[in-house]
Amino acid sequence: MNTMLLMLVPEGGEGAGAASPFAVNTGLVIWTWVVFLILLALLYKFAFPAILKATEERERVIAKQLDEAEKANHEARGLLEENRKLLASARTQAQAMMAEAKSAAEREHTVALEKTRQEQDDLLARARRDISAERDKALADLRREAVDLSLAAAAKLIGQRLDGGSDRALVEGYIASLEKPN
Repeated sequence: MNTMLLMLVPEGGEGAGAASPFAVNTGLVIWTWVVFLILLALLYKFAFPAILKATEERERVIAKQLDEAEKANHEARGLLEENRKLLASARTQAQAMMAEAKSAAEREHTVALEKTRQEQDDLLARARRDISAERDKALADLRREAVDLSLAAAAKLIGQRLDGGSDRALVEGYIASLEKPN
């Protein structure tokens, strides 16, 4: 900067006077314009095309990236929608499976309960039949013993032996008439 100020000072020495900051040096102005125009021409010829080419290339890259981003965004939205549909379908299927499993479990429970009731009823009916058969057998044995005892008692009273079929039938008929309510 000092050298520039020294260039502005006239070469006349001390008697030339002080340079004013408002004084215009026409030669300096012309050379400044010439250097500026030469520099502008050089920039226009060599630098601006390279800068313009780099700017246009950068613009193309950015536009391409924006297009790719838009495509990726559109694809992501489609995939998100598809994912939501699949998720809803999976939930529906899971609920259907749960309902089916619950229904199957209830059916199995009902079948098992019915089978148990049937087995219980069969067992109860068989036990009743067995009890009735045993009771009838016990009553028949008891009648036979009663007939034998009655015949033995009558034989002692009469003094002779009674074992004929007619005697036995007579006593059995009498015992049977005692069992019937009047």
